[in-house]
Amino acid sequence: MPVGWWFDMAGKAKDSKAKKAVKKFTKFFKEVRSELKKVVWLNRQQLFNNIIAVTFICLVFGVVIWIVDFGLSIIVEHTLK
Repeated sequence: MPVGWWFDMAGKAKDSKAKKAVKKFTKFFKEVRSELKKVVWLNRQQLFNNIIAVTFICLVFGVVIWIVDFGLSIIVEHTLK
């Protein structure tokens, strides 16, 4: 065997690893594309209704938390006086 034969072997191993990585990468994105085709997307009206519902619920919870926080701060102030 000529001197430096292991360099050739290492190069072939790197090439095959690179090819496997590319194949895995392309396979992954093909599967992602396939899965996205199966998704049932909302139409514009459903999306708008969901946005309104989520916004309303967030506001309600925000107000409830604010009221509880305000009430507890008053209780703590009177307790510490």
